[in-house]
Amino acid sequence: MIHLHRILVPTDFSEYARPAIRYAAELAQKFSAELILLHVVPDTILALPDAVMPTPAPLADLEAMVASGKQGLANVIASEHLTHLHPRAEVRIGSPAAEIIAAANDLKADLICIGTHGRTGLLRVLLGSVAEMVVRQAPCPVLTVRPPVAAA
Repeated sequence: MIHLHRILVPTDFSEYARPAIRYAAELAQKFSAELILLHVVPDTILALPDAVMPTPAPLADLEAMVASGKQGLANVIASEHLTHLHPRAEVRIGSPAAEIIAAANDLKADLICIGTHGRTGLLRVLLGSVAEMVVRQAPCPVLTVRPPVAAA
């Protein structure tokens, strides 16, 4: 029999992450499992200047991004009506895939529920598919959730 005690749900706040959050919430409710929402602030913002920012982001910007991540998780909890599940919200700084895997280990997650798509752009090119790396290296089963197909 499958026992789920902790379900980890990484989110980048994109629309592609929402279906994974919903799946995880349903599973958490059915298994009476702890739901842990995780947002990772990519540390590459410290090393990779963009077109309008010729120097790396200052520490104050990183702190603002962490605060924004915490607020974003609170917003997700409210908008997805998850309050009754008493989810834990975590924000980490680092490489998204590495931090998701580390969080799964640290928190002793029984399942990671992750969207198959995330934000795109330079980070995607540099990091590759976060979901793919998590599937390959996770210490527990990973449920990948595809975004809904748009009605034609």
